[in-house]
Amino acid sequence: MSPLLLKLVDIVGKNHVLVGHSLEQRATSYWDSAPTIAMALVRPSSTAEVSQILKICNQHKQPVVTQGGLTGCVEGAITTARDIIISLERMKAIESIDEIGNTAIVQAGAVLQIVQETVRDKNLTFPLDLGARGSCTIGGNIATNAGGINVLRYGMMRNLVLGLETVLADGTVISSMNQMLKNNAGYDSKQLFIGSEGTLGIITRAVIRLFNQPTSCQSAMVALDSFVSVTTLLSHMQKGLAGTLSAFEVMWGEYFKGVTGANGHIAPIDREYPFYVMLEAEGADLEADKTRFDDLLAVAFEDKIIVDAVIPNSETQRRALWNIREEFEPILPAFLYDISLPIKEMNTYISKLMTEVSAFWPDSDCFVLGHIADGNLHLFIRPNIDGGDQHAECDKLVYMALEGFNGSVSAEHGIGEEKKAWLHTSRSNADIALMKQLKSTLDPKNILNRDKVFET
Repeated sequence: MSPLLLKLVDIVGKNHVLVGHSLEQRATSYWDSAPTIAMALVRPSSTAEVSQILKICNQHKQPVVTQGGLTGCVEGAITTARDIIISLERMKAIESIDEIGNTAIVQAGAVLQIVQETVRDKNLTFPLDLGARGSCTIGGNIATNAGGINVLRYGMMRNLVLGLETVLADGTVISSMNQMLKNNAGYDSKQLFIGSEGTLGIITRAVIRLFNQPTSCQSAMVALDSFVSVTTLLSHMQKGLAGTLSAFEVMWGEYFKGVTGANGHIAPIDREYPFYVMLEAEGADLEADKTRFDDLLAVAFEDKIIVDAVIPNSETQRRALWNIREEFEPILPAFLYDISLPIKEMNTYISKLMTEVSAFWPDSDCFVLGHIADGNLHLFIRPNIDGGDQHAECDKLVYMALEGFNGSVSAEHGIGEEKKAWLHTSRSNADIALMKQLKSTLDPKNILNRDKVFET
């Protein structure tokens, strides 16, 4: 081992500095089973150990990449042979739960689903939810400002974090573990690190917001014959449910057909409609909530807003409906995108994009779904041809079609390496200059997640 790695062994122990074969046995990411390539992977067990590691790496100008659950979609945690990986997999404790203040203190390596299940046992809920819940970590969720299916009601991760403990590039620990909803004592420094994709510091602990566990949950999957009907239904349900609508997930017909049928999920409804919506409302009065939800759907039927529907009668049936939205393996491999734009522009944009993709690749597939109520669409595009740099061409089609719609190339996944060439289309030159100034101030030796988000 090099002198640098021997110093890291002194901090975390020999069993927690992985090199060679031990490192290569680990997959690159949740999406890529190729062996991990790096100088070493280091597994600290505390903020103090992270601090010591970064202090040494900073002294040696050693590039560092932080890894959590490896479920990111924009190559934000990808590494090279020159990098040292800091994995927070040992820092997974749920340290405390405040049932009066509705907060929890968790370590960054805690898996989202474990956090959800743990607080549920105390009749509380942590509302961030996404398909990768069983693998993604709280630290990764914070570093990417994750969104998911409940943003409509509870907001992005930025809205769910009260305090952070973060280690800067030089090992300095910034501990601001605020547990109050209101605290205007100076700058709110935690906001710098939420969504920074590991480029400004390493998040090690967090204070997260909890909410009372809903006692009722009403769900339905509905079919619609136009995008106008989709937006009309959204307005109808939002007004009628008085703030209790928590999810409104739209699936274009091509997506629904692609993930159901012979090679996918069992379709609970006819597969030939142009649009489908999975919607859910949460409340505290089962009987009244159900009556209100059912009455709103009945009115939508009478007004021909929706043309078909299925309502689950059990948790098993509800989960099967959600799996259609969340488990998209039948349409993979594909190029994945997450974009945002005003709701009123979505159908025009998608129609334009599908026309251009089809003209460029006549045998291509374009599958679309999204959180829609928060302006977020996910695209899965398969060129279905061999040869050429199809990914670069696909990026160009998706992002150039977005011009003129006042949208963003990243709604919730971040920039990473994959989207940095397109950052300028969503941020002004002044914005990017400020980002670079922050980076150079907090990480002057440029060791943290180097060349992610923008070139440095």
